[in-house]
Amino acid sequence: MSTVRLIASVSAGAAAAGAARLAYSAMNRRPPGGPKVWSRTNHRGELVTLLEGPAVAAGALAGVLAQRLTGSVSWRASGAIAVGGAGAAAFGAYDDLAGSGDRRGFRGHLGALRHGEVTTGAVKLGGIGAAGIVSAALAGGSPADVVINAGLVAGGANLLNLFDLRPGRAIKVAVASGALIGAVGQDSVAVPVAAALALLPEDLGERAMLGDAGANALGAMLGASAAGLSRPARIALLAGIAGLTAASEKVSFTKVIERTPALRWLDMLGRRPAPQIPAVTIPTQPPGGSGRMASPQSRGVPGDRPPEPAQ
Repeated sequence: MSTVRLIASVSAGAAAAGAARLAYSAMNRRPPGGPKVWSRTNHRGELVTLLEGPAVAAGALAGVLAQRLTGSVSWRASGAIAVGGAGAAAFGAYDDLAGSGDRRGFRGHLGALRHGEVTTGAVKLGGIGAAGIVSAALAGGSPADVVINAGLVAGGANLLNLFDLRPGRAIKVAVASGALIGAVGQDSVAVPVAAALALLPEDLGERAMLGDAGANALGAMLGASAAGLSRPARIALLAGIAGLTAASEKVSFTKVIERTPALRWLDMLGRRPAPQIPAVTIPTQPPGGSGRMASPQSRGVPGDRPPEPAQ
């Protein structure tokens, strides 16, 4: 990467980060529709705000504009990233605010459709798919390239959302993915990554979360940024996205992460410690005692806790 392009990317990233912080601050002061509309319960049972997602999306879009003004990214590339990100953010916000969460994953939403039920998740999947097609068409290329790039935008949006189950996890995955895409010369990833990093402290501090709006937008913009890769590289990337998405229908990413020491360390990096349940020692009953057993709750048996909601 030339010095001029590096300076342009850093400047656009700084603009994206600043705009994300500004948008988050402004929306927190006056949340659209009121604070309750954006409040959700995280995995600890504590209230967090979803306003992080729209703020990250707004910051990233501002960064795309800054990148275009510097001339470091073509109008086709910047248009493709902006359309993919804006479409994913809009349909993600719709699902955040109107969705019930009763149906999850492709299987859940498609199963509902087979029974005549149109879920907000199904609307989101269709909307993001359409945004992916428009984004890919703007990026240009042969019909085959348009199909591949549309898959990267829509698939990236859906996959990153699957990681938004614990504080900071989706942003860490976005940063790692952006680093890999950026390492092969696609410096447009600097914008969505910078916008996400600007609000990482809010996410790790469990004050806010990306939600569908933020995670879908980030994933879509990363996918659109990959449109400049070679066709074999894009096919390999799309196959990886498809494989992980299919695996998510059968395997819990959270359980895999918790069972893998290196992944668990990365996942917990910067986070509050996991909630601990103190174990209570039960003295041995003396001969002739009542023999009453303490309840599992009084013994502090972790397995008897109700399941915690996702972040």
